Amino acid sequence: MPKVSSTDLSNKLGQYQDEALKRPVIITKNNRDRLVMMSIEEYRRLKQLDRKALFVEELTDADLEAISRAEVPIEHDHLNVEFEG
Repeated sequence: MPKVSSTDLSNKLGQYQDEALKRPVIITKNNRDRLVMMSIEEYRRLKQLDRKALFVEELTDADLEAISRAEVPIEHDHLNVEFEG
């Protein structure tokens, strides 16, 4: 991901807008990463990955039933070591 200072961004905005259509551009200030400029398509794709957190009280009986029946796929069984003391 390319990095650009906010000063350089101001001087070459069009160039970096074009670059952001291809891949995200990190914008820095005082040598620290501060913002990311990206295409609207990439932003929307990332927003679709957002998940909503709920309080337990907000779960329906169907949600709770589905959770109680859920099983970890066998190919991830090795992760159970995390629960072993």
